[in-house]
Amino acid sequence: MKGLIKLNPSQIKMTKLAIITTHPIQYYAPVFRLLAKQLDIKVFYTWGKQVLENKYDPGFKREIEWDIPLLNGYNYHFTQNDAKDAGSHHSKGIINPNIINEIKAFEADAILVYGHSYHSHLRVMRYFKGKIPIYFRGDSTLLDENSFVIKTLKTIYLRWVYSFVDYAFYVGNANKAYFKQYGIKENRLLFAPHAVDNDRFGADRSKEAAAIRNNLGIPEKGILVLFTGKFETKKNPEILLNTFIGLRKENVYLLFVGNGELEKALKETAKRSKKRHFIFFEDFKNQEILPAYYQACDLFCLPSKGPGETWGLAVNEAMAASKAILISNKVGCAANLIVEGANGYVFEVGNSKRIAENLRLLLFEKENLVKMGQASKNMINNYTFKIQAQNIINALK
Repeated sequence: MKGLIKLNPSQIKMTKLAIITTHPIQYYAPVFRLLAKQLDIKVFYTWGKQVLENKYDPGFKREIEWDIPLLNGYNYHFTQNDAKDAGSHHSKGIINPNIINEIKAFEADAILVYGHSYHSHLRVMRYFKGKIPIYFRGDSTLLDENSFVIKTLKTIYLRWVYSFVDYAFYVGNANKAYFKQYGIKENRLLFAPHAVDNDRFGADRSKEAAAIRNNLGIPEKGILVLFTGKFETKKNPEILLNTFIGLRKENVYLLFVGNGELEKALKETAKRSKKRHFIFFEDFKNQEILPAYYQACDLFCLPSKGPGETWGLAVNEAMAASKAILISNKVGCAANLIVEGANGYVFEVGNSKRIAENLRLLLFEKENLVKMGQASKNMINNYTFKIQAQNIINALK
């Protein structure tokens, strides 16, 4: 056709996206790889290079080094962090004197900021607002209760913070309600679901799962309930343990996988109980072996009471492994991922009677847990890295 100019793909300018986040995370790196296939991205890790040396995780109370690659397949930079107490545990732990100039040098067309609770992240939002589009991703909710005074102060502050955001990506219903509460309009909210590597957690690990059950001495028809994560107050593993001890049900077992501040107390409680031979503990398991543990169980439970259980990605992992789910109403993903009676149940925090009733219902028949697990598997197919990345790309284009 006359006048039609054909461009070589190398001549087409790709959208340049600067991504601001604290440190490499197993739930984000796969998304960055997917984004890098269609965008020119650069991830600015604001914790600095020291994050590669500091392996200690205060939640697990031990050193953690992930056994899956987190830094390949995309462009990244560890920006200098001058904080005296560097880390993501407080707002002044991320102070990057050069980050504005580094983003300018990259010549970004848009910026995606993960989390505003850090000195430099908010500084970036404020500086570039009105210059180039600011996209934001967080997963906070309104599930945690606050006093009237705290609510009022939070509203004033957060409405100011989000005034520097052009568009926000929400991970689910509870997160969307949070953004709307603090001033982001419906037409500025875009869905980018929380996700895990569904393929990895769903791949057949039956031999390893069988070996795990065999090593624990769990018979084939035995029902195994699993809790995996940090043994901390927020996760509330005590209520699961105490409820399990009070159950009058044979051939049911409980496995805690992880470490943390409550480990000693949990083990002592289990040791004193009449069901001590049905309760097991194993240390933190890394990403490569973790899918086998999910597949070894029949029911996954996350009984968190908060504050701050904004989503609960372990639920995604368990669902990808085709497991039935029992969680509390303080877990952010409850509104999106649990259909009562179909793939699990949601109990109200503080209601020990309800969690016991739910457990009895779920543990009544192993075959029913299998059906619920299949429902979980089908539902979690709508929460993938691919969907998350594509929705971000669509928003930018």
